[in-house]
Amino acid sequence: MPETLAWSAYSDPMLPALERERIFARAWQYVGHLVELGEGPGYVAARVGDIPVVVTRDRDGVLRAFLNVCRHRGSVLASGAGARETLQCPYHAWTYGLDGTLKAAPRSNREPGFNCEGISLRPASVGTWGAFLFANPDPEAVPLADVLGELPELVAATGVEVEQLQHHSRAESSVDANWKLVAENFLECYHCAVAHPGFSAVVDVSPDAYELASGDTFSSQFGPVRGNGSGLDTAGEVKRSQFHFLWPNTMINIFPGRTNLSIGPLLPAGPERTDRFLDYFFGSETDTAWIDELLAFDGQVGVEDKVLVENVQRGVGSGLIERGRPLPNSERLIVDFQQRLQTALG
Repeated sequence: MPETLAWSAYSDPMLPALERERIFARAWQYVGHLVELGEGPGYVAARVGDIPVVVTRDRDGVLRAFLNVCRHRGSVLASGAGARETLQCPYHAWTYGLDGTLKAAPRSNREPGFNCEGISLRPASVGTWGAFLFANPDPEAVPLADVLGELPELVAATGVEVEQLQHHSRAESSVDANWKLVAENFLECYHCAVAHPGFSAVVDVSPDAYELASGDTFSSQFGPVRGNGSGLDTAGEVKRSQFHFLWPNTMINIFPGRTNLSIGPLLPAGPERTDRFLDYFFGSETDTAWIDELLAFDGQVGVEDKVLVENVQRGVGSGLIERGRPLPNSERLIVDFQQRLQTALG
């Protein structure tokens, strides 16, 4: 029987820097959606893991991504999202165009030899899937489409056309647990029958019905609607649930019923804390009452998961037990995730 990661990996203060270098500095991650850029020039500031990035779109519609770090003294440059044609540092007002070039630096005319030309934000990579924006801090990253692989086809097969989705809302939260524990909780439904009674009343989580699949860059879970289930109106275009995890930290949820999809990342905020957000998208004809029902349903699952992973963080942080014992079948997506971690970290 395999062993888990050493439990010290969920609290080791030395690991975040290594994970930043070996994982997030070369990872594609969902960072937002095109509507946030406005109708013309605009920007979206985000994080890939804990690396600040900014995505811009200029007047010609060209998308670019950069590290969101001023080249003067290293301040984070932009925050939020919106329509504008420049990015100005809040520290000393160095101002950059949406192409990343430095346009102005106050008092620089008083500095002999200083020239704005040649000073630019450090480029990163940007990609889109429908209205979904992804960024990768590596300017030479492989194309996003290569990483997504068959994921768009799997989503389309359930009746969800991402190009037709409309953004509804964003839910933000924090969990007092390491990001890897939050990811691992997402990657198994072994706990669902015990800890998620509402979810399990809708989705058949029995081992013979609930499917797990791992691929080169993402893993998937497929759950059929439970016969005579209750708790969520599942009548609609989407006949079964899909839950996808794009390595290393982007989660995608599709519930049975009307056209819906939620997507968002897990963002390390220290060894024992994780920030996260979920953007909810729905079909144009999805009625408001059903949307409210789904948001309440998914919100309850999130409340239950927060308690679970924070309990695990306290347990593995006791320091008196070295490792755990995963079930290689029911938790094989966790085994796969931990193998990816170990390979990435060397």
